[in-house]
Amino acid sequence: MTRGPPGFCIWLTGLPSAGKTTIARELLPRLTARGWYADLLDGDEVRRGLSADLGFDRKSREAHAGRVAFCAKLLARNGAIPIVALISPYRTSRAAARSEIGRFVEVYVSTPVAVCEERDVKGLYRKARAGEITAFTGVDDPYEPPDHPEITVDTVRLSPAESAEHILRELARQGWIPTP
Repeated sequence: MTRGPPGFCIWLTGLPSAGKTTIARELLPRLTARGWYADLLDGDEVRRGLSADLGFDRKSREAHAGRVAFCAKLLARNGAIPIVALISPYRTSRAAARSEIGRFVEVYVSTPVAVCEERDVKGLYRKARAGEITAFTGVDDPYEPPDHPEITVDTVRLSPAESAEHILRELARQGWIPTP
């Protein structure tokens, strides 16, 4: 059996409602159109299935990130590009994911909390500000931005489609994928 090029993980991190999943959904068909097998591991979807037994305290969030990292590692080691869209608020969790997966591209979806609140279709920020939800990332639980992400996307300046194109250009510039 001939093996294709090695896979790698694209890990999108940012505040709730920053645009991670929307950007990942724009990125996925662009990668598959270039001949890559790519798949989306969305934090909310994985939580409903694989991590349904976890809460939202720090230990549970780190366990959830660990489960997602394990799945991403399996995909990447088989030549796929897992696109992870996960808040993953703690640097330690993302460092552990990087260590577990190996070939890892951290993408910081940089969006101010005020913009995230405006985009919040689920009303979670409102509920957190009213005290109906506790330990909500960006309100009363910290989000630790990456110190040195491979790629940063400014979603105030770029649309989701432009963000996906920016990520593709950076992946090519950094040698993760061939330049088209």
